[in-house]
Amino acid sequence: KSSGLLCFLQLFDAVNCLAKENARLLVLGRKHMLMNSSNWKREIMKEMQNKADFFFAENISEDDAFLLYATLQSGKHCKFVTRDFLRDHKACLSDSLTRQLFRKWQRGHQIVFSPSAEGKHINFMPAFRYDCVVQTTGDTWHIPYKDVFEEKYSYQVPRKWLCIQQK
Repeated sequence: KSSGLLCFLQLFDAVNCLAKENARLLVLGRKHMLMNSSNWKREIMKEMQNKADFFFAENISEDDAFLLYATLQSGKHCKFVTRDFLRDHKACLSDSLTRQLFRKWQRGHQIVFSPSAEGKHINFMPAFRYDCVVQTTGDTWHIPYKDVFEEKYSYQVPRKWLCIQQK
């Protein structure tokens, strides 16, 4: 868990970075973000509100539901950024096919962000434009793989592909 001030600064960096790309932004947060405090600076919040639309839910709300609804309602090209892996939402889904469809949707819409090691800037890994499963065309197979086995989160998929062609 990051401290409140660190979260605020990362949000500020993310909004500035995405605003430079002329992306239309909606930031979902909680009402406590509007209070001037050691963690949330009112003047910087106003600056961010000039670059993005904001929706503030109640402080005790489950804001993930707002995130999912806003993303789905905004259309198929909408992307979202969160550090949440949405595991609780997947666990609530009734069957494995629905969970698989949710993971596929998540991989195609979630932009993963991570601060740099020194904390000076943030990096974004874009959402996938393709499904990361074995794909075939005629006599050619494309197989996603990783060099080493490691524990992964649902949005982390192999970025290397093995191309096999039958001769």
